[in-house]
Amino acid sequence: MASNSSSPDFLSIAGIVVCVAAVVIGNLLEGGTTDSLVQLTAFVIVVGGTLGATMVQTPLQIFLHGMKRIRWVFMPPTFDRDRILKQITAWSRIARREGLLGLQKAADKERDAFARKALMLLVDGREPEEIAKILEIEIHNIANSEMNAARVYEAMGGYSPTIGIIGAVLGLIHVMNNLADPSALGPGIAVAFVATIYGVGLANFFFLPIANKLKAICYDLSQYQEMTTEGIMSIADGENPTAIASKLEGYLVKTG
Repeated sequence: MASNSSSPDFLSIAGIVVCVAAVVIGNLLEGGTTDSLVQLTAFVIVVGGTLGATMVQTPLQIFLHGMKRIRWVFMPPTFDRDRILKQITAWSRIARREGLLGLQKAADKERDAFARKALMLLVDGREPEEIAKILEIEIHNIANSEMNAARVYEAMGGYSPTIGIIGAVLGLIHVMNNLADPSALGPGIAVAFVATIYGVGLANFFFLPIANKLKAICYDLSQYQEMTTEGIMSIADGENPTAIASKLEGYLVKTG
């Protein structure tokens, strides 16, 4: 996959801190205590139930891929379009000077797996239409894989509020079964309400934002690979390096 070294996304980290702090501070302002928000039973019900439901829905390979992609939320890959534009322009000059076979050394040195594959297709003398079809299939498959990873967290965001309600009902059942024992009423009611908070909070503070973040990264990756494909196709068509650079500059416009 095409990506350069990543750096911490402090905005994502700050966002999670702000979400949690808002709930804790709001609870304190209402006269509550931090301990009242910590309920192991509610946590087990919501997190365990959410993971279980998602595992039932999702094939193993996709589930594991989604778990691995949690790293992207805090250490997102970067796709340097300026670098690839300069690379493609340089490759086009080599191709005009030495022919397509002259790109063999460039392919061997290229660290971007997608670009390296595209260059090798050029070196192998494939027809432009065939190169375009191969690369389009590659882009589609990669995008589909990454979108599936995002859908894992989207599914969690859909299940966790409902699991939270199940936890609330279980807590109320416990209360109803112990009406004669006042000491058991407090913990049961606490589990009921905290389970709901966990379910809704996890969905809106974590799972759904994570899903949307992964979708945004997937879109950025697809744009980067489409830019690479456009450049490679221009080289295959024998276009002028200056014309290629002008065409690809449109991909440098920030979309977000």
